[in-house]
Amino acid sequence: MEISANAHTVLKSRYLLKDTGGHVIETPQQLFKRVALHIAKAELEFGGASDAEKWEKKFFQEMNDLKFLPNSPTLMNAGTSSGQLSACFVLPVEDTMEGIFTTLKNAALIHQSGGGTGFNFSSLRPYGDFISANSGNSSGPVSFMKIFDAATGNIKQGGKRRGANMGILNIDHPDIEEFIHVKKDEKELKNFNISVGMFDSFMKALSTNGDWELKHPTSRKVVKKVKAQDFWNKIVQNAWAGGDPGLIFLDTINQANPTPALGSILSTNPCGEVPLLSYEACNLGSLDVSKFINEVSKEIEWKELEDSINTAIRFLDNVVEINDYMLPEIRTVVKGNRKIGLGVMGWADLLMFKEIPYASDEAVLLGKKLMKFMNEKSAEASTLLAKDRGVFKNWEKSIYYPNKPMRNATRTSIAPTGTISIIANVSSSIEPLFALANRRENVLDKETLSEVNSTFVNYLKQKKLFSEEIMEHVLIHGTIANTSLPVNVKNLFKTALEIEPVWHLKHQLAFQEFTDNAVSKTINLPQSATVSDVNDAYLMAWKKKAKGITVFRYGSKHEQILHQGIQQNSCKVCKE
Repeated sequence: MEISANAHTVLKSRYLLKDTGGHVIETPQQLFKRVALHIAKAELEFGGASDAEKWEKKFFQEMNDLKFLPNSPTLMNAGTSSGQLSACFVLPVEDTMEGIFTTLKNAALIHQSGGGTGFNFSSLRPYGDFISANSGNSSGPVSFMKIFDAATGNIKQGGKRRGANMGILNIDHPDIEEFIHVKKDEKELKNFNISVGMFDSFMKALSTNGDWELKHPTSRKVVKKVKAQDFWNKIVQNAWAGGDPGLIFLDTINQANPTPALGSILSTNPCGEVPLLSYEACNLGSLDVSKFINEVSKEIEWKELEDSINTAIRFLDNVVEINDYMLPEIRTVVKGNRKIGLGVMGWADLLMFKEIPYASDEAVLLGKKLMKFMNEKSAEASTLLAKDRGVFKNWEKSIYYPNKPMRNATRTSIAPTGTISIIANVSSSIEPLFALANRRENVLDKETLSEVNSTFVNYLKQKKLFSEEIMEHVLIHGTIANTSLPVNVKNLFKTALEIEPVWHLKHQLAFQEFTDNAVSKTINLPQSATVSDVNDAYLMAWKKKAKGITVFRYGSKHEQILHQGIQQNSCKVCKE
């Protein structure tokens, strides 16, 4: 196992155990052993000590080889006094003062343990609505979101990172216009991603330039009629200006709901990759797909990948079994459906190894092939677990009944893999490289992490194209767009802002086609992108059955995490 300098920094800051004085008392290898030992204890529920020992070794090996890593709370908390291992939660927001603040308390506990929360605030009565209990007037959902945001800002997840939320308001809520505009002020809702809950009926009204009805959430009486196009323009304009709001396509999500008899899905986790019922949680993990490339043939080692998928699905099911659930409601729903989400990281690295440009049909087709394989093998692994351990409790109320025994209601999900991709030293999720040299700001208590992509450097050296001049350019600008390198090399190493938005979306849709849950993918736009570019991306996402969409135009906010270039005068790392 090779750990990069940035990985060491992240591990020391967030994951490795420390003594009471704050001194690190664990190595990365010991971290993986701690996690493997704890997760393998679930085997004792179904087999003997020899089974637990066998799978502990397999779990450790997968993590130690950096082929598979689970979500951050599992790495942080497994084998410690805090046994909360899930990253993703959705909590209900009821239209009572008691209900609102009970949810806030529960969210605070989840954030403290390392999890993130999603909410749909559409049940709350609109601003100014009469409240008979005290003869007062409602302050509306946005005001309560601000209270949630303030609480989140004062709680670090697991004591190591700030909490994260998804806030959704449906397009037919009377306060939707306030919601659309709320993040124009960058100081507002800093701990929230926000998305409009969209319905097919609105999109159809939009296509005919029709009217749209805003309805009271309780009585469902029409409060106001508006032009669908006017509201759409406001959504797109604000997304262009600062990235918010995104869109969540609720009808598309519920068409794929594996347990429709249990109710409709109204919200997702903070990054949108897991649509969940109220009180549901999901356990995630990701495979570094670049680790499964044969160095000689440059082909994917499918059998090796299948073995790792089987191990990862078992690992994640074990997490469900031994997780320390913070609320009885969460335990009931999670144990009832046993949702898990296996995803990928290192996709851009895999394409570069195979010398396939991200912005190409060949890349999109390979993405479909890869995710189809992962989805099928994940389902097969879950079916085998069902034979040994039994189907999930709500199986008879699911789309799989009666012919498909399944241990887990969902098996796959494409998460952002933020810090775990740093640990694995690979590109995040299914994103292209943001830059060939970049810096990450405000990720570890204001510390900046800088990196030069090693795959790019090695490629130049192998092809005898490496030069100090090229590297100086990359360090300053983060790209090779305006260099003397051949066109095919420039195409291969195009970065996120050089890739047309349609290719970002094509990759998202390719992976979504074969993903049970959803795909977290940022449609990165250059600073020069237009409102029309956002409009086209949002429309295409709905038409092509994405479950959600998020865009971000470079430089549109005063604060952002990723920046192109390192802005140094010499390339010390490249001379080694």
